[in-house]
Amino acid sequence: MSIADYKQGLGDHGKDTKLNLSNIFGNVDTSGMTPTQFYGTALSLAYTIGDDQLTAAVEAEAEGKVEDNVVGAAKLAATLMAMNNIYYRFVHLSSDKQFAKMPAGLRMNGMANPGVDKADFELYSLAVSALNGCGMCIDSHVGVLLKHEISAQVVQNSIKMAAVMNAAATARRIA
Repeated sequence: MSIADYKQGLGDHGKDTKLNLSNIFGNVDTSGMTPTQFYGTALSLAYTIGDDQLTAAVEAEAEGKVEDNVVGAAKLAATLMAMNNIYYRFVHLSSDKQFAKMPAGLRMNGMANPGVDKADFELYSLAVSALNGCGMCIDSHVGVLLKHEISAQVVQNSIKMAAVMNAAATARRIA
């Protein structure tokens, strides 16, 4: 299944989303992102969203454009952020600040060696954190990305990808 095939199931209510998907996946070369950044981010988001058809479409789009290590890093970002975003969103939102002083005690060794460039992994993690609504994680990832001289345009594009792919899964689910 391709993104073009996936769009067919979005219904009339998904017209804008179809256009946005076409814009995102049709302009990979002008997104400012490397293929590793673009497809790693898209895969991370698809794995997080959990729509099997969207995942299959993104995997098909990425096939032959990135190596297996990018797929592995995307799965790692989706998995680690599923844990971290819950924990750190709680720490951030709790009015009792004692939790911010406590060690998390969560194993996150994969972040030290994700199999792709650190900045690329941070980009995947940022997009997933935005999707999961963790402000504390968003701030952390943006800070690291800016230190690695990742442009604001690339950061914004990763968040647009999160927004559009989430809308696509929603449109398909309610079609």
